[in-house]
Amino acid sequence: MIREIAARRSVRKFKADVIPRAAVEKIILAGSLAPSAKNRQPWKFTVTEGKAKAEACAAAEAGLRREKTAPLLPQSASGMADAEHTLSVMRQAPLLIFITDIYGTDIAAPLTADEHEFEICNTLSIGAAIQNMTLAAQELGIGSLWVCNTCFAQRELNRLFGGEVRAALVLGYPAESPPARPRKDIRDITEWRK
Repeated sequence: MIREIAARRSVRKFKADVIPRAAVEKIILAGSLAPSAKNRQPWKFTVTEGKAKAEACAAAEAGLRREKTAPLLPQSASGMADAEHTLSVMRQAPLLIFITDIYGTDIAAPLTADEHEFEICNTLSIGAAIQNMTLAAQELGIGSLWVCNTCFAQRELNRLFGGEVRAALVLGYPAESPPARPRKDIRDITEWRK
């Protein structure tokens, strides 16, 4: 397993080849097997291809346009250029999976302390599901890109998918082999206590 983790890369250039449905189902199964807080399994996976993918990308583009004039995330404006690049990657990939928190709350709604904790647990659970999916894709020779830039189009994507979109997973056969990105030394990020 460590080999698959070490080999996984965020791919941003994909071939146009269609991914077989059976492979996509294996990737989603891997996501559904992730651990989740209180076994809530807070995820819904919406696979988009063709017209549905174009519609999702149009919603994301509308959100990016809106964000420039009426931002939900005004302090994150420096991330807009990256979000626009990510949208171009999403458009050229053959398939997108949008991951929705089925228990999610509106991004602008104030949360009680309990709701905040509930949301953290769901988000961590969804993160575990997405990690499982990226590793399953890697094992199948399928490239992936975990997209959190969906936050810039939160309202538009939520409307389209009928829930709180937490992320998207871009899938396709890789047309590039990105090098490994630098990682922190575990000695610098680990504290042992006895």
